[in-house]
Amino acid sequence: MRSRYVMKMRFTFLVSTVLAVLFVMGRAWAADSFYVDPNAAPAVWARGHADDPRAAQIAASIARVPTAQWFGNWNHDVRTSVSQFADAARAAHQVPMLVAYDIPDRDCGGASAGGAADATAYRAWIDAFSQGIGGGKAIVVVEPDSLAQLDCYKTVEGQEARLVLLRYAVARLRLNAPEADVYLDAGNAHWIAADVMANRLQKAGIAEVKGFALNVSNFYTTQESIVYANAVNDVLAKQFGYTKSVVIDTSRNGNGSNGQWCNPAGARLGEPTGATSEPVLLAWVKEPGNSDGPCGVAPSIRAGIFSPDLAMRLIEGN
Repeated sequence: MRSRYVMKMRFTFLVSTVLAVLFVMGRAWAADSFYVDPNAAPAVWARGHADDPRAAQIAASIARVPTAQWFGNWNHDVRTSVSQFADAARAAHQVPMLVAYDIPDRDCGGASAGGAADATAYRAWIDAFSQGIGGGKAIVVVEPDSLAQLDCYKTVEGQEARLVLLRYAVARLRLNAPEADVYLDAGNAHWIAADVMANRLQKAGIAEVKGFALNVSNFYTTQESIVYANAVNDVLAKQFGYTKSVVIDTSRNGNGSNGQWCNPAGARLGEPTGATSEPVLLAWVKEPGNSDGPCGVAPSIRAGIFSPDLAMRLIEGN
């Protein structure tokens, strides 16, 4: 019995050690590898308000940093929208970062409610989204919060229906965008227990893609996210025999979290995109200055709307 316990402890230590090494080694990312969209909301606002004293700061601190572009039901022709974005990035010899955000029952009906009307509509949407990316290199984050919010469905059948759609998204991205690095969203460091999330990721098809995304649209520190990523990978290694890379959203985690998720006061910009090395990629997945919803320090600004006031709060950390 003691021998078995010692062997288990040695295995746990070995896995933890390997994961720690993995997270400090690998190919370094360069910030200029990733696309800076001149038509992103902060850049457009800064150009259109050149006389505003905030414009220069927003242009320098936010608009010039590579940031992911989100795609959802607001794109009337998602294939064309994605293709135009990806083509512009490749013309600049940079890698586009994209977020697929159209799963049915998105955000459990919360501030970012919406998404495809049903499973059939979502399959058509993700087909078009993946076709728009095409054969070039890309970073793709798939459906923020979709696994962390799996409990929105109170039945096993409802949960399985969402997992089926995520597996379908994985399959279509592999088929239509074979050079894309795909990351399934895994919530944040203080939402779902690591063992539960690891099993959800497995059921959603993570074995077939690059890795998982953490802290999207949230404020937890990079170190907290890495600790959680190691815990998830520990379970993946023990139960399924593999580990995965992780992308961490650092767009507004410079001061960490105060426990409030929606436009909290005191948040600050985090490390810019490309500030570390594989298999950890730090990236601005959510555009700084975009509202979480009509709450916090932006009680009248809808989710996804850019606000120069919110942008300046992140720049100044207040």
